[in-house]
Amino acid sequence: QVQLVESGGGLVQAGGSLRLSCAASGRIVSINDMGWYRRVSGKQRELVAVITSAGSTNYADSVKGRFTISRDNAKNTVYLQMNSLKPEDTAVYYCNAVIKVVANLLSMPYWGRGTQVTVSS
Repeated sequence: QVQLVESGGGLVQAGGSLRLSCAASGRIVSINDMGWYRRVSGKQRELVAVITSAGSTNYADSVKGRFTISRDNAKNTVYLQMNSLKPEDTAVYYCNAVIKVVANLLSMPYWGRGTQVTVSS
């Protein structure tokens, strides 16, 4: 009923930049928080950044000053601009959104399938 589709991952050299996008589609009433998480192979998924519907943001300490999260509410899309990338940023990045759906008017978390980001040294 609801889909989150990420795009923009890839391979980049250390110091480079990438921009991730995640578009939500389906029978959506409203979207609350939207965010990005990442998982390094063999480790648990961790929060990278989150943005509320009002535009307030929060970042993991490891990405503060390098990554910027933003959203376009008209397009149901969240972005993650990643600058000054480091090899330790290599991970699968997942989009997350808390969405109220038409079917039952309940707000639930939804996840994208993930996009690989690889930073070479």
